[in-house]
Amino acid sequence: MSKTIAIANQKGGVGKTTTSINLGASLAVLEKRTLIIDADPQANATSGLGFDPREIENSIYECVVNEINIKDAVKKTDVPGLDILPSHIDLVGAEIEMLNFDNRERIFKTAIKEISDNYDYILIDCSPSLGLLTLNALTAADSVIIPVQCEYFALEGLGKLLNTVKMIQNGLNPELQIEGFLLTMYDARLKLSNLVVEEVQRHFQSLVFETIIQRNIRLTEAPSHGLPVITYDAKSTGAINYLNLGRELIANNEPAATDEEEEEK
Repeated sequence: MSKTIAIANQKGGVGKTTTSINLGASLAVLEKRTLIIDADPQANATSGLGFDPREIENSIYECVVNEINIKDAVKKTDVPGLDILPSHIDLVGAEIEMLNFDNRERIFKTAIKEISDNYDYILIDCSPSLGLLTLNALTAADSVIIPVQCEYFALEGLGKLLNTVKMIQNGLNPELQIEGFLLTMYDARLKLSNLVVEEVQRHFQSLVFETIIQRNIRLTEAPSHGLPVITYDAKSTGAINYLNLGRELIANNEPAATDEEEEEK
């Protein structure tokens, strides 16, 4: 049975797309069939995995607006076990077009049902807003990962996002859970980074992932080559961080399976 996880924060530049690409690739390396859904009109997850959004014929836009079957839009990446439902700049207009649709908040949910049995994990890379696309992602998801950068104003706007999550839990998706807060862009040399870690852990306690994503040049370079960092430089700090996050996510969701794997080793 698959698990669908939205990666959301209405603030830009917190590491949503970096997390979607690299957590997805790490899960695939850990032998979990994984799909990334690029639900951001900027299409950075699409280009970050080596596809040119301008050359995509069938994207998430066609699935949402033209109702093409999601299976016809999914593409295999160069990472075995990792697929992507690409995005396109046309997705900018989708929110306006969707306003006239019946059940407009459940369009993603309906589309994902067609392919959910094909994957262990489905990750939705959300746009930096709380618009209709993000509402669709949260309505379709079983849980949400919230990246929080270890920088000034880290907690700014989180209240708004948490209110949105609560609103969806109270209506559109009562089963939605917070998978965890993920600390990103951590620099151990900076006092501010350490203060943010302490503050987030104090506020959200057990909901914070143990894995912290450190600032890493390889992590920054990898998307320009159309590769996840684990393919670009498997020994880099960024690759190791995201592999650890993948293991932590699997352990949180499949504890029995993880115990059996350890015994086999």
